[in-house]
Amino acid sequence: MAASSQRKNQRKKKSARTPKRVSGNPAKKPVVELAPVTIGDWIGAARLRTLPLAVAPVVIGTGAARSTGPEFHWVIALACLAVAVFLQIGVNFTNDYSDGIRGTDAHRVGPARLTASGRVKAKTVLIVGLAFFALAAVVGLAIVIRTQEWWMIAVGAACIVAAWFYTGGKRPYGYFGLGEVFVFVFFGLVATLGTTWVQIFALPQQAWLGAVAAGLFACAVLLANNLRDIDQDRLVGKRTLTVLIGKRATQVLYSLFLLVPFAIAVLLALLFPIAWLALLALLAGLPALLIVWTYRKPAELVIALALTSLTALLYAGALFWAFVG
Repeated sequence: MAASSQRKNQRKKKSARTPKRVSGNPAKKPVVELAPVTIGDWIGAARLRTLPLAVAPVVIGTGAARSTGPEFHWVIALACLAVAVFLQIGVNFTNDYSDGIRGTDAHRVGPARLTASGRVKAKTVLIVGLAFFALAAVVGLAIVIRTQEWWMIAVGAACIVAAWFYTGGKRPYGYFGLGEVFVFVFFGLVATLGTTWVQIFALPQQAWLGAVAAGLFACAVLLANNLRDIDQDRLVGKRTLTVLIGKRATQVLYSLFLLVPFAIAVLLALLFPIAWLALLALLAGLPALLIVWTYRKPAELVIALALTSLTALLYAGALFWAFVG
């Protein structure tokens, strides 16, 4: 009886240690099906709300060129616009790729990115970004051949390198508080002055003043974007200028970047009276400023970003009219 009882206890212990079989394959994890990528998703990844930052310096630079004489180089102006837009889109896609593979976009506040969402292969996003860089390079080379300004090949190469290393490479400068510096230089000074130079081979003072204004607007947009993502950037170790100086200082700096261009417009109005119309761009700028100072949820800053871009475009249009008129 004792032996029989001992055998029963052993069978019970063995049964407890052996997992019960279940139907199906319990080792197989459930597959989460992602929605197919649409054309709208690709257009969203191009971040159209940032494209006014590419258009504005070309509009200002072309107006400054036209202000010096009757000649108007529409073909070169349109080519400059194509270069600027292609570079901007290329930056947006390569940022999507670089931030996605680093995990920076894993907990975004704004719209989901293609790479971070896993809906598109990272390599595919990279190829699209590099393709837009290639388009910018081809059109830029055509401008160089047309103008015979061969030294500008180096300028174009510097633009592409700066675009890539904003978030790409092992030590992207956008992760170390230098984003605003490069944005001011390339989306302000280089884009505006380059557009003026290839049309008239001179750089009048209105081109310089307009370039500074364009660069400040671009920096304001970047600050609004980084203010929205400040908590997530801190979490992943992305040390933007906003992360380094904090929320309040960023709000103050954003205000300066947004409003100083209007002081420049007042100065330009002494030579080009219609430049006063640039103040009408405040109709979009002031609501953006109000949002930046009073927002409660980071997602609200998406609207501020779009309004700041619109402000830059309206401002550029007013200066163009002032210069040409």
